[in-house]
Amino acid sequence: MLSRRLIRAGFTVAFAHDGQEAVDGVPKENPDLVLMDLGLPVLDGWEATRRIRSAGWNGPIIALTAHAMSGERERALAAGCDDFDTKPVDIKRLLAKMTALLPAG
Repeated sequence: MLSRRLIRAGFTVAFAHDGQEAVDGVPKENPDLVLMDLGLPVLDGWEATRRIRSAGWNGPIIALTAHAMSGERERALAAGCDDFDTKPVDIKRLLAKMTALLPAG
């Protein structure tokens, strides 16, 4: 499971069970980084990202999706994501992307 691998890598992990929870929680909690599943229920990841950005949160967001179809990356970036990765997740690649987006320190 991805959360266990991230915890082992030293990250603190919190969850939103659907897109609306992400929209409600991210600006309040102000995490260092968001991994946004684009296939979330209630409110999909594209719309959740747009609403989080509209609320003024400007931290890094990496879109995650099982759909690697042409145009998905561009669609995620257009919604406000900073990067994009596909599932199943290659943990080394994802950690490299996360590290590149997080402030040093």
